[in-house]
Amino acid sequence: MISRTLQKDVIRYLSLFPVVAILGARQVGKTTLARYVQKNFFQQARYFDLELPSDLHKLEEPEIFLAQFSDHLIILDEIQRKPELFPLLRALVDKDRRPGRFLILGSASPDLIKQSSETLAGRIAYLELKPFSLQEVNPENWQNLWLRGGFPESYLAVSDETSLSWREFFIQTYLERDIPQLGFKVSAVQLRRFITMLAHNHCQLWNASQMANSLGVSPPTARYYLDMLEDTYLVRQLKPFYINIGKRLIKSPKIMIRDAGIINYLLNITSFEDLHSHPLLGNIWEGFVIEEILKHLPSTYAPYFYRTRAGAEIDLILTRAEKVVAAIEIKYSLRPKLQKGFWNAVKDLQPEIKIVVYPGEESYPAKDNILMLAISDLSNWIQEFSRHKGVGL
Repeated sequence: MISRTLQKDVIRYLSLFPVVAILGARQVGKTTLARYVQKNFFQQARYFDLELPSDLHKLEEPEIFLAQFSDHLIILDEIQRKPELFPLLRALVDKDRRPGRFLILGSASPDLIKQSSETLAGRIAYLELKPFSLQEVNPENWQNLWLRGGFPESYLAVSDETSLSWREFFIQTYLERDIPQLGFKVSAVQLRRFITMLAHNHCQLWNASQMANSLGVSPPTARYYLDMLEDTYLVRQLKPFYINIGKRLIKSPKIMIRDAGIINYLLNITSFEDLHSHPLLGNIWEGFVIEEILKHLPSTYAPYFYRTRAGAEIDLILTRAEKVVAAIEIKYSLRPKLQKGFWNAVKDLQPEIKIVVYPGEESYPAKDNILMLAISDLSNWIQEFSRHKGVGL
């Protein structure tokens, strides 16, 4: 098992809250993490998988059944399969507010699992488990992570061909089983077309009318599809930063497939050579780097991109209390050159930190207080940034 950085947070939150939820995409490693926590940190714990008919049968009378484990940590996997449990969890917690009573796992966002936000407010802490990061797998393996993505079975596959096959079946299962189980009434064929279109517009601005026309649906329906994919952790909508600074700003979000391995599969990229020759190489690199940064970004920071209609642009900015702390440009070049749009954006925003992430082997300071950051040093920089130590490596 590759050690997950979220493990410390899970243990800490279980010491503070009656209910802790680990959310994230299917097959991202939630069950493995929960089982590890159960085995190594809780002598008394019971695990129930709500996708197993046998475990569902045990919970037909959940109040009676769970009463016998009142002194245990109860782990409920795929909680969205039995939403009627949430009112009972609230009642049980209100009778005994001690921390570490329930660990629930789900494949949908808190907004999608509405019952938990409505019934467990003040009693639950949410944590998102993301695919493997550079920090977890070793930064020197960034090329493998970029090609295969961070889903454990894809990244750890015995070959690139096996990894690709896993991603193919993952998408098939996601469309044909997972989405319908969450209550969405969408044709798998239609949704496959939509995801493929998003892949070909990876790291570009959302255009609802264009997407809707290509699919033969209304713009609100296209938006519904997009929000659904975001709620199930497949897609990210990166919002634009448009605090009023007297500029004509782009206000559409930038859309990206969150996992590099999934975007490569959807674009029929099967090898590192395919990746290098693909016309969307720069976009795929940009999305990969953004996700790596956001996997470990503290919640006190908010990510955006910045773009004006006059051409000022920065790929990623990190803000705190609406103040721009870091401006991050992402270039797939061993000799990255910054365009006029970047400098105009820097003049607009006055960020404290300016960074260019590139695929080289060495990080070094450049003119105008810019740090040229090698991808292999990115995870170290994120840790230092999170500790408020600036750009030191």
